[in-house]
Amino acid sequence: MLIKLLNTKETAEILSVSEAFLERDRWAGARIPFIKVGARAIRYRLQDIEKYIEDNLCYSTSEGSA
Repeated sequence: MLIKLLNTKETAEILSVSEAFLERDRWAGARIPFIKVGARAIRYRLQDIEKYIEDNLCYSTSEGSA
């Protein structure tokens, strides 16, 4: 099974956030799981991004604080 890994730019585009948002998320404890490839490269699995979206689905602004 081939798993497509996305870089930070691609992930930011999918989530409609900045790359800096994802960098801060990794620094602060990573609500969005990521993979370190080598010493510097960061990648994200599409399935983890999809799960993050589903887990943060809200129906009211009073729900959650993610």
